Amino acid sequence: MTDSRATSETALYATVKDFLTAQGFEVKGEIHGCDIVAVRADQKPILVIVELKLGFSLELVLQAVERMRAADAVWLAVPATRRGRDRDRRAHRLCRLLGLGLLTVGARGLVEVLAEPEPYRPRPDTKQRKRLLREHAARRGDPTPGGSTRQPIMTAYRQQALDCAAALQAGPKRPRDLRPFAPDAGGILLRNVYGWFERAERGVYRLTEAGEAALSRWPQSLPSRS
Repeated sequence: MTDSRATSETALYATVKDFLTAQGFEVKGEIHGCDIVAVRADQKPILVIVELKLGFSLELVLQAVERMRAADAVWLAVPATRRGRDRDRRAHRLCRLLGLGLLTVGARGLVEVLAEPEPYRPRPDTKQRKRLLREHAARRGDPTPGGSTRQPIMTAYRQQALDCAAALQAGPKRPRDLRPFAPDAGGILLRNVYGWFERAERGVYRLTEAGEAALSRWPQSLPSRS
């Protein structure tokens, strides 16, 4: 009985072999467990390993990482898809971070290079870095354990909104009355993201039933603010 998986990977082999041969490599298959070993004669021989699989996976990446110790370059080669993991830019960045190459092989034998097997440093995301540092500094304590998925995250914004709610339990107040507890009180009351506040009169806010319920869920002691 023919192994359809092996046959499919063998089909990848011919196309990838042609791709490497065009670059001056002598290509041979199945050497010491490697799907493809390609060597290009030079002052020092250049040795390239390619691992063929029917889809991008963690196992494929781990296998390729092991090959890196023996090769000058390691490629992963998978069939091209429209929406599969090979199209995921996170997978491309992972390959670049590890120094792995990534090839896809189309139905008509078209080879597409999605990542080169060379050292890579991602472009810094200064906007995201600032957001992380700002939220880390603003959040009081460590109110939400990492990995929590089934409960609201206690962000710094939510903490300030709860401070506003706690201050309004004593009765309606103006935003300026709440600023000693919540510096962003004006914007929080105006936007009313959680539906905890309502206007009692112009420039004066009071707590809603939703706000009372939030304080029952997350009881607050107003922090002292300098």
